[in-house]
Amino acid sequence: MRKFSTNKLCILALCSVINLIGGQIALLLRLPIYLDSFGTVFAAAVMGPFYGMIPGIVSNLIGGVTTDIYALYYLPVQMITGCMAGFVFRKIPPHGGKDLGKILFGAGMISIPGTLVSSSITAIVFGGITSSGSTLLVQLFHHLGLGLTASVCMVQGLTDYADRAIVLALTAVLLALLPSSVKAAVNK
Repeated sequence: MRKFSTNKLCILALCSVINLIGGQIALLLRLPIYLDSFGTVFAAAVMGPFYGMIPGIVSNLIGGVTTDIYALYYLPVQMITGCMAGFVFRKIPPHGGKDLGKILFGAGMISIPGTLVSSSITAIVFGGITSSGSTLLVQLFHHLGLGLTASVCMVQGLTDYADRAIVLALTAVLLALLPSSVKAAVNK
C-alpha cells in the first residue's frame, strides 16, 4: 500500500489546483492548447507515475462538476498523461529544460497514447466539437475536405504534442529550481 504523507497530499492538492487554473485560462482564452496537465506532469516528475495520475483525476472531476462538463469525458487522458510522464521523467529526465531533444522526445512519448484516447473520445462522443479552442481547427480542416475523424486526429495530435512539450519544458525548469530538500521531503 502506498503511503500518503502530508507533504505528498499538499503537493497533489497544489498540482490539482494548477491543472484547474491552467485549464480555465486555456478555456477562457480559447487557446488551441489545454494547459490542464502541468500539475499532473509535475506530480509525476516529483513522485512517479502513480501519484502523477492523481492530480489529473481530481482536477477533471472538480472541473467537470463545476465549470466544464467535457472534462469528465477526458479523465482517462489525464491518467495516461500522468502515468506516461512519470515513466518519461524516470527514464529520460530533461534536466533543467536545457535538453530540447529530450523534451521533444518525452513530449511525443507522453502525448501519443493520450492522443489516441482523446481523439477517439472527441470524434466518437462529441462529433469533433468540444469546448476547447482546438475545435476551430478541427472544423477548418473538416470544411477544407478532410474527414472528421482525420481532422480530429491531426489537430488533437498537434495540439497535444505542443501542449505536452510546453508543460514538459516548464516542469523541467521548475524541477531544476526546486531545492533538493523539498524533493526529499515529498518523497519521504
